[in-house]
Amino acid sequence: MSHNGPGRTADSSDAGRLPASYLVTGSSSFTDFVAGTAAHLLPAQRWSAMTGMLAGSAATGPTGQPGVGPWTSQIAPHGTTIVTLAFEDGVLLAGDRRATMGNIVASRDIEKVFVTDDHSAVGIAGTAGIAIEMVKLFQVELEHFEKLEGAVLSMEGKANRLAAMIRGNLSLAMQGLSVVPVLAGFDLDCGRGRMFSYDVTGGCYEEHNHHSVGSGSLFARGSLKKLWRPGLPLEDGVRVAIEALYDAADDDTATGGPDLGRGIWPTCAVIDITGARLLPDETLARLVEAVVAARRGNPGGAR
Repeated sequence: MSHNGPGRTADSSDAGRLPASYLVTGSSSFTDFVAGTAAHLLPAQRWSAMTGMLAGSAATGPTGQPGVGPWTSQIAPHGTTIVTLAFEDGVLLAGDRRATMGNIVASRDIEKVFVTDDHSAVGIAGTAGIAIEMVKLFQVELEHFEKLEGAVLSMEGKANRLAAMIRGNLSLAMQGLSVVPVLAGFDLDCGRGRMFSYDVTGGCYEEHNHHSVGSGSLFARGSLKKLWRPGLPLEDGVRVAIEALYDAADDDTATGGPDLGRGIWPTCAVIDITGARLLPDETLARLVEAVVAARRGNPGGAR
């Protein structure tokens, strides 16, 4: 017998071996595997522990419980407006760059749009820390499935996996720490772009033509309704997304408009049959500057 630390002994033949849970054939879901082996590492569990630590401290909310209600927006950065729309070859996803904590700008250049695999991307709105952890876990989830199954998860499968992860965050969502993403991707089976929205309970809904989420979504949707049309070329589609984000920023303080002085542009992912990619800053700068120039003397935007 050999010592394995104070008060513990183990057979030396066990040294270096993986735990038994790693050697059992299970589902192709990485999230399910983590839930069964180290559940405390999941985003919802980590943040539940964090809010529990706030109990009884000076950071408790008006009800005396940590993080209950809109008060949570003052202690955790929240990301806002995401727009998605179809163009002639696929779908695109764009987001502003501002994160807020109550009435404070927490970040001017946060990333809210992420490529999740070769043919999909996610835009996040809601509690930024939880949302970013969830997206990273979703990226691993898709890669894990592909390695185990030797095939790419279908578009419906991706949408349902993300829905299950959001549902796992329900207890925190009820405390004000919600995550409301948008999933956009190119469906190789049917040869077209598709987009899915969610609610805090994990409800999954396929959207058509265009959609927006976040605090500025009401204004962005109005803009999209007026400017979107079927068969938009890619560059025109990006301009429509920029116009929608501009309109959202014009009326929603939590949404950041284009910052020409700092060179901060929206983030935009394009997904078509060739794959998912983020547009370079050079392209976005040119299109944003054109939109801003067109609005001089015409603050209402394109007609």
